Amino acid sequence: MTTAAAGHVSSDHGARDARGTVGGGRAFAWLLVITGAAGLLAAWVITIDKFKILEAKIAGTTFTPGCSLNPVVSCGNVMESDQASALGFPNPMLGLVAYGMVICVGMSLLAGARFRRWYWLTFNAGTLFGVGFCTWLQYQSLYTINALCLWCCLAWVATIFMFWYVTSHNIRQGLLPAPAWLRGFLDEFTWVLPVLHTGVIGMLILTRWWDFWTG
Repeated sequence: MTTAAAGHVSSDHGARDARGTVGGGRAFAWLLVITGAAGLLAAWVITIDKFKILEAKIAGTTFTPGCSLNPVVSCGNVMESDQASALGFPNPMLGLVAYGMVICVGMSLLAGARFRRWYWLTFNAGTLFGVGFCTWLQYQSLYTINALCLWCCLAWVATIFMFWYVTSHNIRQGLLPAPAWLRGFLDEFTWVLPVLHTGVIGMLILTRWWDFWTG
């Protein structure tokens, strides 16, 4: 995807019509489908491995997920932590629902669907909750659990991209109030925000275990 394409990922078919509904371009729709599918894949694999860990405990044995590669990249440690069930049930079960909904929105846009302002704002609120929850999990993973889960990292990146692009879409279409300069910036450089966000997390991971990576 070129810089221009990334910046205009939500521009096509986005104008509000006489009924006050707003659609989204094909690039934006595909971004939702792809990030939703990536998150859904991660949630599915984590859920399956979580069940296998629980089954092994009941049987008196142990199960090591395939992505437990070393003391740092240890999906099993993350999956067995208290934070992995922060809402009273395994976190990926929430992802199975949420990422599936994102895919449905993306597919609907590809089919030409248009939604009212309240729908877009609700969708934006959902992605905001998602990126906020991921941020909390990132902190817990780096500084409390002291381990990384590669599938979790995939879900984090997917959520970051969908949040920034949905927010950009809503600002650029006037669904969220913003100054003209910000709308102009997002029209060309939306891609900068998720790239920077992901880069910051990557740097935190790199510095958190610098001795391990360089040892």
